[in-house]
Amino acid sequence: MLMPSIFGENLFDDFFTLERPQKQYEKEVSCDLMKTDIREYEGGFELDINLPGCKKEDIQAELKDGTLTITAVSNKNTEEAAGRYIRRERFAGSCSRKFYVGEEITREDIRARFENGVLKLLVPKKEAKKPEEEERKFISIEG
Repeated sequence: MLMPSIFGENLFDDFFTLERPQKQYEKEVSCDLMKTDIREYEGGFELDINLPGCKKEDIQAELKDGTLTITAVSNKNTEEAAGRYIRRERFAGSCSRKFYVGEEITREDIRARFENGVLKLLVPKKEAKKPEEEERKFISIEG
């Protein structure tokens, strides 16, 4: 049965929940976007990020100050067709996730592949650089 979108999937979805009430946009946007699996291997980490409906050209990966930022832009067709929508769940917009990978990781270290709506990233493990101990310089005291 088709219902106006103000009711969600079920008229009583929000009525019988013990969780904090969420705004409608929080439910729609946060449910399936960029779900991520992270596996640890001996030599590094593998991230599998779901990006259904996105094209390779719509995805950007940026590394800055040890933080890896993945951004996806979805440009769904917004042409008006005959008829009116009773419910629209597809959207046009962008979303992003950030992962701290460490200051010692460089852009060249990370490998990325996009296939079947899943972005796979391979991030190697690197030892954090230990701060160099300063040589202690004493001042001679006369007397």
